Amino acid sequence: MFETLRTDIQGSLGHLTLDRPEKLNPLSTTALTELAAAARWFDEQPEVKVVIVSGAGRAFSAGADLGSFEGPQDVPMREAADRGRQMADALENMRALSIASIRGWCVGGGLVLAAACDLRVATEDARFSIPEVDLGIPLAWGGIPRLVREIGPALTKELVLTCRPFDAAEAKAAGFLNRLVPADELDDTVMDLARSLASKASHALFATKRHVNAVTDQMVGTMRSWSDADGLVAAFNDAECATARRDYLQARRQARRRDS
Repeated sequence: MFETLRTDIQGSLGHLTLDRPEKLNPLSTTALTELAAAARWFDEQPEVKVVIVSGAGRAFSAGADLGSFEGPQDVPMREAADRGRQMADALENMRALSIASIRGWCVGGGLVLAAACDLRVATEDARFSIPEVDLGIPLAWGGIPRLVREIGPALTKELVLTCRPFDAAEAKAAGFLNRLVPADELDDTVMDLARSLASKASHALFATKRHVNAVTDQMVGTMRSWSDADGLVAAFNDAECATARRDYLQARRQARRRDS
């Protein structure tokens, strides 16, 4: 059904798996479009109560595939830049509950994807990073309000502005993660949690999700994120931002060559 991800249903449980493990599951414009479509597809499956969101291989997601935004587009640039917000909104508004199952790296847009899920479980050795400012672009896709909602404004500013990596223990202490588990226990823990939730009455589950989302939307709404795409377009066309992005990517390539 999809090029960049896999979907599966087992009774009342759904699985949505980012499936480009050789690239650490980057979020291209195609992947973002397919994630939004998959969320809508699960909405059409009345038996599904819980969807487990994960990444194939050794990482959850390496974040946005910048090349897919900067290269030739079959849609206007602003529309392409808005795909991430549409993805996060579709996943967050999905009828079923969603559980992000996080191992390895969860970077930038991948972290926004995880933030759009209802619950998050990670391995103890998982790592997180929000490198957008170092890349000369603002954190978009509704990432700012979602992070403020989960970890508060002060820590959101620090992590987004400094771009420093942080580990799973800090993410758990900040309130971003629900549970931390050893790496070899992630799949079983997430499955047990999903089965426990799926055993409950649908109306109570879905009403609780919608109630909590309605309350948090009044506190820190994501509706204003419709303009995030404009910030991305401006950054892609700004000379200083382009220089920062080029320098960052060059430094990363040199570091990988040294490590290889």
